[in-house]
Amino acid sequence: LTMEMKDSGSVVLTAYHPHSPARIPGVEQSFVQDIPAGHSPSSRKSLSRCRRINRMLSNESVPPAFSRSNSQASMDSTSMEDFWCEVESIKESREDGSEEAMLLEFKPADEGELEAEWLQDVGLSTLISGAEEEDGQALLSTLTRTQAAAVQKRYNTYTQTLRKKNKHTVRDVRDIFGTSDSSPTFETVPVSPVSSNGIQLPGQKPVWKSVSSKSCLDCGIDKGSPSIMEELSYDVSFSESITVLPKTQEWTKNQRFKKEDSALPKFIVRKSRFGLTEVGGLSPEDMKKIRYLSLIELTAFYDALGVELKRNRVERVRGRENGLFGVPLTVLLDNDQKKVPGIKVPLIFQKLLLKLEETGLETEGILRVPGSASRVKNLHQELEAKFYEDAFDWDQVRNNDAAGLLKMFIRELPSPLFTVEYLPAFITLVEKISKIKLQLQALHLLIMLMPEANRDTAKAFLQFLKKVVANEGKNKMNLWNVSMIVAPNLFIYKGKRANQQEMQAAATTAHIVRLLIRYQDILWTVPSFLISQVRKMNEAAMNNSKRQLMFDKGVRKLLRRKTMERERPERPEGAVTFPPYLQSDIPEGVIRVYAPLHSKVSMAIQLNSQTKAKDILARFHCENSRGSSQNMRGQIQSLHEIGGNIGQHCLDPDAFMLDVYRANPQAEWVIKPKAS
Repeated sequence: LTMEMKDSGSVVLTAYHPHSPARIPGVEQSFVQDIPAGHSPSSRKSLSRCRRINRMLSNESVPPAFSRSNSQASMDSTSMEDFWCEVESIKESREDGSEEAMLLEFKPADEGELEAEWLQDVGLSTLISGAEEEDGQALLSTLTRTQAAAVQKRYNTYTQTLRKKNKHTVRDVRDIFGTSDSSPTFETVPVSPVSSNGIQLPGQKPVWKSVSSKSCLDCGIDKGSPSIMEELSYDVSFSESITVLPKTQEWTKNQRFKKEDSALPKFIVRKSRFGLTEVGGLSPEDMKKIRYLSLIELTAFYDALGVELKRNRVERVRGRENGLFGVPLTVLLDNDQKKVPGIKVPLIFQKLLLKLEETGLETEGILRVPGSASRVKNLHQELEAKFYEDAFDWDQVRNNDAAGLLKMFIRELPSPLFTVEYLPAFITLVEKISKIKLQLQALHLLIMLMPEANRDTAKAFLQFLKKVVANEGKNKMNLWNVSMIVAPNLFIYKGKRANQQEMQAAATTAHIVRLLIRYQDILWTVPSFLISQVRKMNEAAMNNSKRQLMFDKGVRKLLRRKTMERERPERPEGAVTFPPYLQSDIPEGVIRVYAPLHSKVSMAIQLNSQTKAKDILARFHCENSRGSSQNMRGQIQSLHEIGGNIGQHCLDPDAFMLDVYRANPQAEWVIKPKAS
């Protein structure tokens, strides 16, 4: 998304409240009549302004300096009118002081600094410091061919820049990646399909189960319209899967998409014997490694497509330290967790979503039809004063006002929900990559890069938007309508004034929101090839630790004194301690499953090739149906893999347990409530 830079190098993130008139057939006139007298003139002016903008964008005599966006060219001006009405409301709310505008400082990048920051962000600061850190070595040992090439390219640029600047001595790239050619010397992950969440087993043939995103998400697609069917596989790195590079000139020619929901393909996700893993199903330590690998993979993916991975360098904005609006998500969560331990989405955001889900999903024009600007302003102030005292009366809040507060909350975040650093990458993904499957893969990796608080909040928001679309028959808001209204709230940045290129990106940003809503069930699962690499990272780190212990004289003496004692590895966080009689050696192919909340807390289970996680859960439920603790009833129980080459992993009910066991024979198996 093109951003207008001020002389100081800063950009304004506009905070705003929409109060422009609706465009719903049969509703517009009656709505305009209901607008308070103080707001009617500006609302009419707003409507005429956004129509003038659309006429300007539909004018074919656009100056050559501003080449028309391909996606915008495929949209007629009428289909984007709601978008521009929302944008115009931003400006008016800011002008009348209804909301504050956040100023984000964008730092200029010196030559080589972007590469240095990239290496730090992917967990390879050891390449900059020159230290022989085990974590960096473990990460390098897991990379695929294309991932290694991406790292090498950035490290080459970094070292060449330092030499030009006569800085301190840096490690030669050949010491890390090889001597005579560009191929890395460390072992890379094979390109051929590997098991989803573990190792490739000799002679094993993957067994697939089709899981359609359509079965999880109904976006109001016309049941009579044919839908394109495409397959997605998580077993092989996305960048390794690109075998033919699309021609750049073909992207420009064919970059056209339709607003009809039926134009979006129906993706079938390949579900291997290891099942699928939700984002919340891994430990924080392993998710940190997922983020490292996702940025490397995203960079390799863009490199393979010949597209620049654009990124902003932003000075962090502190924001407010108390209150509700304009407060960083992490600060809100820290405050809320004192009241509700373990909460992942801010309480105020949850309450606004709940209010709309309970009473507003069937409201015609919800999200699009604005509430009263004066009422929203008063509700905003009242919420700040009364919310945490549980004194706020939610019954007084009208649905359109609640929608206005929801959008205001998102806009007033000090840093955007979809983080500033990679907003250009979100835009480039649609402008340069024409195939929706490739767009979805890039978007998937970008979701993996989001901070946990942002990702959890975005997930809750998108789930709500899915419910809005599902009620299209009553609220008249289809997928494209919702996407047009939400896009300015998530993506629009402005400097002193909106420039032509930013305006032409309207359809692009709306299309991205449409992908986020339509395919959210896919986007919030962790690609299995990344989990496989995390396992390899953990194994490499454990092997490095074992080798280090062998060189420690003090440890060797201790081991000699305890030769006859059985070595017991340190239990990872989340593991459960049980009496010695439950910790006896277990034969091959037999696992002992622990269920601390059940009356029968342990059970040895013989695995065969067809045993699934849900079969084990069903067996425990049958054995404990009468004696389970009261606080366990009503909770969703899941089987967790803990320790070994993974921190903690909530298993898919369809995961074949013998395959998971062979991938991680040192793990413990625990049944406990699934994290919400």
